[in-house]
Amino acid sequence: MSEIIKIEQLRRTFQVGSEEVHALRGVSFTIRAGEFVSIMGTSGSGKSTLLNIMGCLDRPTSGEYYIDGVAISQRSKDELSTLRNRKIGFVFQSYNLLPRTSALENVELPLLYNNSVSSKERRERAARALEQVGLQNRMMHFPNQLSGGQQQRVAIARALVNDPVIVLADEATGNLDTRTSYEIMSLFQQLNSEGKTIAFVTHEPDISAFTNRAIQLRDGNIVKDVPVETQSAKSKLAFSN
Repeated sequence: MSEIIKIEQLRRTFQVGSEEVHALRGVSFTIRAGEFVSIMGTSGSGKSTLLNIMGCLDRPTSGEYYIDGVAISQRSKDELSTLRNRKIGFVFQSYNLLPRTSALENVELPLLYNNSVSSKERRERAARALEQVGLQNRMMHFPNQLSGGQQQRVAIARALVNDPVIVLADEATGNLDTRTSYEIMSLFQQLNSEGKTIAFVTHEPDISAFTNRAIQLRDGNIVKDVPVETQSAKSKLAFSN
C-alpha cells in the first residue's frame, strides 16, 4: 500500500507565556492508503497533539512530514495551501458550516479555490458528494434546518468533494449523541470500505473500536500503535434501536 501520511521524528516546541511546551517529541508514524486510523490521547492531549501535527504542515520545528509522497519542507506557503486543499479533507467537531449558506453551497466551498473547476462542475461534484452521504433530499436546506447528524454529513461531504487522498476527522462525533455517533461512524466505515483513507481523532475508546488501527499519544510521544479488532458501527446502531 502507498504511504499517504509519513511523519519522521517530528518535533514541535512553542512558548506559552514563560513556559516552553514540547508539543511533539520526535513522533514518527505512517498512514497507508486504505487505512482507518484512530489517533487517541489522554483527555486534553490527543486533540492538541493532532492540531500540532497538522500545524507542522506550515513547518515543523524539526523532522519531516510527507503527504502522498510530497515533502512539506520543500514547499512554499502557497504550495502548502494548495496541498492542504487538494490532498486533505477536514471534518471538525463543530461542523464549521456557514449558517446562511445551503448544504450544497457549503460543500462547494473547497472547490472555489480550484480554478480548474467550472461552476457547473463544482455544483455537480457537490451534489454527488451530498448523495454519497445520504443527503440528496437536503441539498438546499440551511444548517439551522438540519439535525446535528445531518450537519456533520454535510461537513463530511465537503471533505470528500475534492476527492482527497485522506480524510482527517477531528473529534467528529464529539457533539453528537450515541445513536447519531454510530450513524456517523457507520458512514465513515462505508467510506473506508470504498477505499477512502481516514484518520480519526477521538478520546473515546468505543469510537476508536470502529477503526482498524489505534495510535495513542501521551505527552507528545507515541505510546501505542496497534491493530484494532474492528466493531461494526452498523450493528451497534441496529442494537441501539
